[in-house]
Amino acid sequence: MTEWFEKSFGRDYLLVYKHRDMQGAYEEVRRMMEWLELPEGAEVLDLCCGMGRHSMALNGFGFRVTGVDLSEVLLAEARKLDTAGEVRWIHGDMRNVPITDQFDAIVNLFTSFGYFAGDRDNEQVLREMYRLLAPGGRFIIDYLNPAYVAAHLVPHSVRTVEGIHIDEKRRIEDGFVRKTIVLQDGSESGERVYEEQVKLIERERFLEMLELAGLKIDAIYGDYDASPYEPDQSKRMIFVGRRDV
Repeated sequence: MTEWFEKSFGRDYLLVYKHRDMQGAYEEVRRMMEWLELPEGAEVLDLCCGMGRHSMALNGFGFRVTGVDLSEVLLAEARKLDTAGEVRWIHGDMRNVPITDQFDAIVNLFTSFGYFAGDRDNEQVLREMYRLLAPGGRFIIDYLNPAYVAAHLVPHSVRTVEGIHIDEKRRIEDGFVRKTIVLQDGSESGERVYEEQVKLIERERFLEMLELAGLKIDAIYGDYDASPYEPDQSKRMIFVGRRDV
């Protein structure tokens, strides 16, 4: 059976998320740099790099970057963005990354975690991060805040982008936040429908999963302004930590 993420991260994804820009990525990376405390030239893995915005920003700040993603469409966009060919782009599943290198840091950004229905698969991603981190290496997992999502979920929205009507419905069910996206362009081919879902993992459960994977936490932030995580108020739940030596 085809998983939702094998279908959703294609050409239409570029349209639905067109509002994500490079400037925003640079600002987020700039704030991340002091959390990671890395020297220039450090090796950084962008796990689930998508169309490469954060990878390119990390490269711009002097790091040697590898970007991994399952979507060939998004990787093609990343390679277009990387006009000088400075980032290593690799096609792969975050549960089984096809490289043996170890990195000084790994970043997993823009809620690129919790895609899998089973705990075992989500835990396997953390085990892969442990394997790919050099001893003492740092990591950042930028994840949603489940309580904030539940309190501020917009059930329905519509918009038009480049003449395409985009209808998005959001709901929380069975421990997931789920979105159904319907695109209509007025053609005879009709509408195109995509599903997205992210498992809602509370802080204590997330910390348990990290510990089982051998990853240690140094801080949990509520947003990129380094504000402390507040369960009822924070927009994000950003884990910053390390693999022990």
